[in-house]
Amino acid sequence: MEYEIKDINLAPSGEKKIDWVRKNCHILRSLEDDFSKEQPFKGIRVALSIHLEAKTAYLCKVLAAGGAEMYITGSNPLSTQDDVAAALVKAGLSVFAWYGSTPEEYNAHIEKVLSHHCNIIIDDGGDLVNMLHTKLTDELQYVIGGCEETTTGIIRLMAMDRAGELKFPMVMVNNADCKHLFDNRYGTGQSVWDGINRTTNLIVAGKSVVVAGYGWCGKGVAMRAKGLGAKVYVTEVDPIKAIEAVMDGFTVLPMEEAAPIGDFFVTVTGCAHVITVDHMKKMKDGAILCNAGHFDVEVDMAGLRAAALSTIDQRQNIIGYEVTKDKFVYVLGEGRLVNLACGDGHPAEIMDMSFGIQALSAKYLVEHAKELKEKLIVVPKEVDMEVAKRKLNFLGIHIDTLTKEQEEYLNSSNV
Repeated sequence: MEYEIKDINLAPSGEKKIDWVRKNCHILRSLEDDFSKEQPFKGIRVALSIHLEAKTAYLCKVLAAGGAEMYITGSNPLSTQDDVAAALVKAGLSVFAWYGSTPEEYNAHIEKVLSHHCNIIIDDGGDLVNMLHTKLTDELQYVIGGCEETTTGIIRLMAMDRAGELKFPMVMVNNADCKHLFDNRYGTGQSVWDGINRTTNLIVAGKSVVVAGYGWCGKGVAMRAKGLGAKVYVTEVDPIKAIEAVMDGFTVLPMEEAAPIGDFFVTVTGCAHVITVDHMKKMKDGAILCNAGHFDVEVDMAGLRAAALSTIDQRQNIIGYEVTKDKFVYVLGEGRLVNLACGDGHPAEIMDMSFGIQALSAKYLVEHAKELKEKLIVVPKEVDMEVAKRKLNFLGIHIDTLTKEQEEYLNSSNV
């Protein structure tokens, strides 16, 4: 076993966190039981790069229980929890990650993970896939396929596929109903405001919140802001999503017009430079900016650092930037994912569903390795349904089933 972590002595704290997750992740716990008996990943090496906190750690342990040899790193320098990384190493898994890694250290850890002839790639944002296709092409021969967790990562995969560059099949986990309908909406909605509230210790009620992007993540953030008593504004580039936001009761306007109004700004677009320095100069003194998209480019941090007249380290995870004389805007978590840089990420029960999709999708890749033709694979319906059924079972909820006659009716040409 190899590892590069901050401090192995932190393991007891991480073990408690993972144990709490295990107690609240019923789907993963049931899969752990099944995998332990079936050993679907025996002889399989798995490279995993997801935000390295307790829910991710438990997914790693579930895959390991199924026979997988795990090689693990984080997907964001500010979301790795060093005690959780230590707990995984103590459990016998190979981990290469620590909190606050430099860009060079972060990439070195990815390279270390991928240097072990891995067969299954579990990615969050596309960094593993990118390095395999650029720097570590000799490792491609060992890869069966992979799974992508995020909207951002799928955007990158689609671009590669269009260009004919994608060398192995990738399951689009983010697009599964049991992922984006719940993780992106309810998970992001709750965890973003958890990160904002615990970091700023400011009230949301009565204030103006600007949400950039009205995809499933944006819907969740806007819904929770409304529930906290804020007046919510939405900015969009997609006319259909803009209409959705209007009909959901929100005011839609361009960022140029929203900039002077907002007290809180949250970007959830997957695009770059959604909030520019020019926008920031129009904001109120004291405006708070944060990002809930995967990469730290939605708020133009590079431009802000270059343009700022001065900066102040105001509070843990809050830096103030003087954008015009005596006017400061405050950025949370360095413009990285606010729910992980400033919090613990999505609730355990939500990630239970998403990681259930991940685990079963990885199993599907192993079982169907010789049959896979397409490079971008939709999560099989049976995987989505299996996770949904397990979730309902643990909630104690029963639903109707179609009768034979109803099935015949729906499948007939007389409908």
